[in-house]
Amino acid sequence: MLAFGPSFWESLARPAKRGRSPYGRLGAPDANDLRLPDGFSSRIVARGGQPVEGTSYDWHIFSDGASTFPRKDGGWVLVSNSETPTPVDLPGEIPIGAPGEGGASAIRFAPSGEIADAYRILSGTSSNCAGGATPWRTWLSCEEIDRGQVWECDPDGEKEAKPRPALGLFKHEAVCVDRKTGFLYLSEDEGDGCLYRFRPRERGDLRRGKLEVATVAVRGEVSWNAVPDPAAEQTPTREQVPDATRFERGEGIWFDEGIVYLATTGDSTIRGYDTRLRRMRRIYDPKLIENPPLTDVDNVTVSRRSGDLFVCEDNGGEDPFDLAIITPGGPRRQIRRVARFAKLTGPRHGEPDSEAVSEVTGVCFNPQETRIYFSSQRAFGVGEIYEVRGPFRGRRS
Repeated sequence: MLAFGPSFWESLARPAKRGRSPYGRLGAPDANDLRLPDGFSSRIVARGGQPVEGTSYDWHIFSDGASTFPRKDGGWVLVSNSETPTPVDLPGEIPIGAPGEGGASAIRFAPSGEIADAYRILSGTSSNCAGGATPWRTWLSCEEIDRGQVWECDPDGEKEAKPRPALGLFKHEAVCVDRKTGFLYLSEDEGDGCLYRFRPRERGDLRRGKLEVATVAVRGEVSWNAVPDPAAEQTPTREQVPDATRFERGEGIWFDEGIVYLATTGDSTIRGYDTRLRRMRRIYDPKLIENPPLTDVDNVTVSRRSGDLFVCEDNGGEDPFDLAIITPGGPRRQIRRVARFAKLTGPRHGEPDSEAVSEVTGVCFNPQETRIYFSSQRAFGVGEIYEVRGPFRGRRS
């Protein structure tokens, strides 16, 4: 099993290098200004401030972190955060939003892929950036504000969302869950942020537990120390344990087959933490690649079938709007190559290095892995979510 899945990252001796995508070169821009590999097609499933097709629900602006959840009928639900308000000043009469107008929304898809409904699942919160899905079928929506909280939401919108202060009050970015242990791992979007682990007192119950912070040794060994005051009444969480390791803007985080993937935007690096060996290694390091194809790494997801790691690119650099893929290969699947899977083009995404520039966010597969979703957070100043269909690959021997 380990030879075929993402746990091959256990032997992280060499970070990924530039290489060819298993899907080939990107074609010309399609009707949605997306450059995709041959055999793939796209559609827009939501645009900020407009009704979702086939519904009367006006979609939120600034779509960010996202995930999907299966339904018993064979369909699925896509949940998406709204990073409102945003610190950038956008031109024109664009609805920026005010504190408390963030939250999260959902789109329900029929088994055929047609949109069946859209609705709100979280209201009254601010700057909901990324988050994470739980094995017990809830969405954890993270507030990226000082003393921000994690909110546990019902993807179906039938139950009221609940704050989970035991997970700490800080500038949250994203969270993932170890399916074996039930432990949570949380990233912090600060220039000197930390990596946290939450051990619930009872699996699946996030009301009580122990919040810990990571210390990474020179050779990658990771130790965990309790955060004395998760509520940060007097001291910020990241400053309560003196030897806690600092990361340059921890953003995307994902768990798969024993590995916690952590993307840090400030240094454009992706790390893998092996929860069994308790070691951390670099998976992608642009300093080791001439003309690196990926900078300002952000949201990430992993294909369960292929082990491919998909990475969103934040808005830095001269060529910013990419969705990258890092693939295993070679005789032992230990050769890692990074390439573009998709590129967002055209003026809808704003001018690079301007206040109105967009960024790629919210990458996730549907449960069947026949479609992938991602957003241009500020496309047309309000944001769009795209669905891409095509021949996604399965496991290889």
